[in-house]
Amino acid sequence: MNNDVRERREAAGLSQADLGAAVDVTRQTINAIERERYDPSLELALKLAALFDCAVEDLFHPETDLPTPLDRESENP
Repeated sequence: MNNDVRERREAAGLSQADLGAAVDVTRQTINAIERERYDPSLELALKLAALFDCAVEDLFHPETDLPTPLDRESENP
């Protein structure tokens, strides 16, 4: 999943280790999230969003458009 974690972390002047400590994960986990190799749990995504004072959807961006209930309704009239 695309995300703005690295940009926000660097703007806040935090190292990966600092950010990891702030949200109770390892530096390696932060690195994996930033490199888009790991999608965080909902709990971790919420912690990161709270730390950066933003909404989860402003921090993480799905790579594809997910179908909405309205899309599914129109497929099954």
